[in-house]
Amino acid sequence: MAQTLLFNALRAAIDEEMDRDSTVCVMGEDVGHYGGSYKVTKDLYQKYGELRVLDTPIAENSFTGMAVGAAITGLKPIIEGMNMGFLLLAFNQIANNAGMLRYTSGGNFKIPMVIRGPGGVGRQLGAEHSQRLEAYFQAVPGLKIVACSTPYNAKGLLKAAIRDENPVLFFEHVLLYNLKDDLPEEEYVLPLNKAEVFRRGKDVTILTYSRMRHHVIEAIKKLEKEGYNPEAIDLISLKPLDLETIGESIRKTHKVI
Repeated sequence: MAQTLLFNALRAAIDEEMDRDSTVCVMGEDVGHYGGSYKVTKDLYQKYGELRVLDTPIAENSFTGMAVGAAITGLKPIIEGMNMGFLLLAFNQIANNAGMLRYTSGGNFKIPMVIRGPGGVGRQLGAEHSQRLEAYFQAVPGLKIVACSTPYNAKGLLKAAIRDENPVLFFEHVLLYNLKDDLPEEEYVLPLNKAEVFRRGKDVTILTYSRMRHHVIEAIKKLEKEGYNPEAIDLISLKPLDLETIGESIRKTHKVI
């Protein structure tokens, strides 16, 4: 086991998948020479070269469309949104092409691409840099939406997202990048569609995800002092929801927050 920061866990996932599969590539603003706005892609340019770690212009709609085209031809692009709020500039490509092409092509096209990046409040970065857009993309057909919350699940989920044959939006919270956790030395991959019951209980079911997982952990400490025994679930997969895990818990507690 090795202590690893969350942003380094993400980097390790990308590095391992690029090493394992030559069709995996990275593109986005400052992902190459600079190593990404939060250093998730640091040193990958030097290791894999400019054809697999591509610095793009500040044109989200254009390079997202380029990634869709690359995915159709058999590559597995990883798009880094310098900030997830900027995905609004690429909404047309994500919704009308990445999400729909598998269906509108009658199953002839697969779109194995990942769109990942930071978002969330707490860094005094201004409104356009602090958004969480999960709800915007819920209605888009064909997308999978995942939100990591720990270094452990960040690495395992990102590896699974890269291997998936569908477009995956991978949401990271900017205030979790320096979270530290023990990671196994051996390779592991986590399922994209499974929630995690991170505390067993019987009085009430608490549903949470991303940074709020850690606020819930602190809140549970206070609830325990008052005699409550809550069950807490990290949703992880926001689309599709793991209704089996959620339903099993609610059938037990009969209450949900």
